[in-house]
Amino acid sequence: AGRAFRMKASEPKILLDAARDRAERTAGRGSALADRSREAAEAALEAAEARVERGKRLGMELPSSGLAAGRTVLTLTGAAWDAPDGRRIVGPIDLSIIGPERVAIVGPNGAGKSTLLRLASGALEPTAGSVERPAPSAMLDQSVSLLRDDETLVDAFQRLNPEARANAARAALARGLFRNTAADRTVGSLSGGERLRAGLVCVMGAETPPQLLILDEPTNHLDIEAMEAVEAVLSSWDGALLVVSHDAAFLDAIGVERRIALTDRI
Repeated sequence: AGRAFRMKASEPKILLDAARDRAERTAGRGSALADRSREAAEAALEAAEARVERGKRLGMELPSSGLAAGRTVLTLTGAAWDAPDGRRIVGPIDLSIIGPERVAIVGPNGAGKSTLLRLASGALEPTAGSVERPAPSAMLDQSVSLLRDDETLVDAFQRLNPEARANAARAALARGLFRNTAADRTVGSLSGGERLRAGLVCVMGAETPPQLLILDEPTNHLDIEAMEAVEAVLSSWDGALLVVSHDAAFLDAIGVERRIALTDRI
């Protein structure tokens, strides 16, 4: 349009040249704006892809428990535990978990929640009442203490699963996203989320995988991303869960169906 207008020769050349310069600067600004918009879009795409990749790295699947819907996995009948000095720490309590139920134990600190989990897992025997464990189970406490800080992940897996050869241990750890040299890391070098993931891999790699997972405050040492990953893993697993946690949102996310409240005995 500028060139056509110039051909009419109805304006002085200096004014026409100034108009041309303004048009070129405007076009340049438009081009720069387009470049910035394109760069912003590319950065947003890169960030989105990174989030997807991070989700892939954090995600893992637990093997099927094979738990039948009507099978009883745990029964406590009037179960209680007294300290050596005679103080009643927890109980008596009646509790049954049937099929892939998800049960949470809630209550204030000192109410005996962790003690109840130890009764359920067999780490403690009741001083009154009875506990029956007809299905295989595994417990992970707050610090995943079944793993030792000075051992490698391969060593930990084989210690907890003596029948497993090194190749089988590495294959199981790879399914848990500890691939190649990551399987040779020491437990003490792991983050809270990695340690919990390693504990899950080790107990689920047993020759007879547990049908009941007992978890004591599993999210205490996790950041938000690791917590979301654990929620995804547990919510998709088909076994039974008995969990102690103060995090109501976490309990909802993993599909807890029942909450059993303990009162403070201290």
